[in-house]
Amino acid sequence: MISRRAFLSSLALAAQPRQRPNVVIFLSDDMGYADIGCFGAKDIKTPHIDRLAREGVKLTDCYSNGPVCTPTRCGLMTGRYQQRYGKGLEWALLPTNVNVGLSPKHATLSRLLKNAGYRTAIHGKWHLGREPQFNPIHHGFDEYYGLTGGNVDMYSKEDRFKNYDFYDGLEKAPKSNGYLTDMLAARAEKFIDANKTNPFFLYVPFNAVHWPFQGPNRPDTVRDLNTWYDGSRAGEYKPMLEAMDSAIGRVLNSLDRNGLTQNTLVIFTNDNGGERLSDNGPFRHHKATLWEGGIRVPALLRWPAQLPKGKVSNQVAISMDFTATAAAACGVQAAAGEPFDGIDLTPILAGRQPLQTRDLYWRINQPNQRVRAIRSGKWKYILDGGINNLYDLQADPGETRDLFYVHPEIAAKLRAKLEAWDKNV
Repeated sequence: MISRRAFLSSLALAAQPRQRPNVVIFLSDDMGYADIGCFGAKDIKTPHIDRLAREGVKLTDCYSNGPVCTPTRCGLMTGRYQQRYGKGLEWALLPTNVNVGLSPKHATLSRLLKNAGYRTAIHGKWHLGREPQFNPIHHGFDEYYGLTGGNVDMYSKEDRFKNYDFYDGLEKAPKSNGYLTDMLAARAEKFIDANKTNPFFLYVPFNAVHWPFQGPNRPDTVRDLNTWYDGSRAGEYKPMLEAMDSAIGRVLNSLDRNGLTQNTLVIFTNDNGGERLSDNGPFRHHKATLWEGGIRVPALLRWPAQLPKGKVSNQVAISMDFTATAAAACGVQAAAGEPFDGIDLTPILAGRQPLQTRDLYWRINQPNQRVRAIRSGKWKYILDGGINNLYDLQADPGETRDLFYVHPEIAAKLRAKLEAWDKNV
């Protein structure tokens, strides 16, 4: 039930003159659900990300499109299930995945907004194809500054095999010892300053806090292949994440400085569950699984012109919803033949519509890992290696009590939905 006060507030917001908003999307990499202050972190300080929670809406039940990097990024760019784009984008692209990526023939949020008159930029990790034909410039971005692959050394910008992977547009960027997170923030600030009088879409997918674990001001930690995964939570992970928070603060301050905060939709989320040094909160397991710890992610939305301050919502959401939300905010429709699978969250979060019960689906199709999962309302069904699992996430978010034999009829219904989806995509 929506309170009268919330309803009147939403009407007042909706009645304000509508100008096309700017859109800024921050995407962290391999961060745990409970690794930031507003989601429970005690040992890591994230005042700038926490500011988004105070000034916007916090989503408690948000999911990534996939349990690893590439599929979520595909879902976020297209607003659709990544399975619609072939098996190559269902898992993290590796350096050995030659000529595999998101084809420029498909619609992306960046192209939709560019065609609508927006300036567009990506500063950070792409991971949707390493070859030149997949470069973000071919997907409707006016600017690209970042890495094409899954990770690089934060100082040398080399991958595990000593390949330099850092681009400025279609060309390799000049080599620099700068700390990657800080370099992305500086470029984002410059983009905002240059486009303050023009609507823009800025996508900042950080390489942090993916390994190699390297904090700022520590060029001595440049990794070779033998130490690529080394690190500790206090020694490397914490300063690495806090550096990302500071970078986000710089971008938010740029919006403030240019008078753009009020009508800019800012979204912060993560690409999948955390890994070895992260804290996935009350959830089971980690990255690369379809348990909650692999796909439940923090999410924050701030748009002062349209969304309330300090609200907490348990609306079930997923990465591709942010695509649909941003497009709707900017008055842009999905491309013909490629309708969004995600939904516009703004009416729900603004209090103009009630929470929506929905079904979300996931799939892992690896040679040694075949897993399917569906969340439907409070229920989650997982088919993992032929084993059926059913959980009531409302009562048991940590997935500790399997109810498959208690409610076999619910499991059967969800499995049928899952099989139908599997065939559809």
